[in-house]
Amino acid sequence: MTQPTTLPRLPDSPIRHDWSLSEVQAIHDLPLLDLVHRAGTVHRVHNDPADIQRAALLSIKTGGCPEDCAYCPQSAHHKGAALPRERLMPVDAVLREAAAAKSQGAHRFCMGAAWRQPKDGPEFDSVLSMVRGVRAMGMEACVTLGMLTASQAGRLAEAGLTSYNHNLDTGPEFYGDIISTRTYEDRLKTLEHVRDAGIGVCCGGIVGMGERVRDRVEMLQLLSNHAPHPESVPINALVAVEGTPLEDRPPVDPLDLVRMCATARIVMPKARVRLSAGRKGLTREAQILCFLAGANSIFYGERLLTTANNEADADAALLRDIGVTVPEMSLAAAE
Repeated sequence: MTQPTTLPRLPDSPIRHDWSLSEVQAIHDLPLLDLVHRAGTVHRVHNDPADIQRAALLSIKTGGCPEDCAYCPQSAHHKGAALPRERLMPVDAVLREAAAAKSQGAHRFCMGAAWRQPKDGPEFDSVLSMVRGVRAMGMEACVTLGMLTASQAGRLAEAGLTSYNHNLDTGPEFYGDIISTRTYEDRLKTLEHVRDAGIGVCCGGIVGMGERVRDRVEMLQLLSNHAPHPESVPINALVAVEGTPLEDRPPVDPLDLVRMCATARIVMPKARVRLSAGRKGLTREAQILCFLAGANSIFYGERLLTTANNEADADAALLRDIGVTVPEMSLAAAE
């Protein structure tokens, strides 16, 4: 088989932290083919286009969350959708899930707990043990636990945590239409604690909640002006769950996700742009267009925290078809 031709290095694109809202809006609104071409060019300057990270996601503590996020079935406020409250999973059970994810090709293992904020004590100590165990397997470890104190962020850093996920969800103007139990400033303060502790930041948002394009652009502009940029930027499409206030929202146009991935790539050239929730509703071709636009991470496995995801074998086939090497699933993982 003929070896692929090495592409010439393109001129460097600068890393900026001073993007104006009008600049980001203008990028987002470019003709789609121009936008994807520009984003792909920036992507190849700063990243290997064949490096698409696979991350597995596990809900380690499900349901009963006191927050009222309008999209979330884990919220205790949404009686029609509220999932049963479950206790924190045992450490050994979580690490078995992590080992299975690694055997299927996951590079990163993400753990989510439905808390407003973790309490210091045995449960937080268990999370620290989970982080240490995942890191000992040679994988990146990410957690999302709600708001953090500076002390908690420091302890997670000592345990070896790679990244902390704490999404802004949307722009500051629309945020109050989606969440009332936690302020935008609360979220920014947690991101500050995470960054000060030396942990990587994973922060993005959700498309399709009824927000304006301007709200999406404001979120990206705010993130792009963080110095340094978030290491990970998840781009989620709303999964409209029955019983939540957003249950009747129409499906997101896939090209809206392409635009968000491309804009994020241009204004945050080195970040992992994560094509996240809602990917199950995309065709193979739409996913590939997102990769061309600079997305370089997916969640890998049949389930996200509480919603369905693409099947692992289908994802493996997709990645192989576009030239990304994926290890064969081990017999142990298949049992």
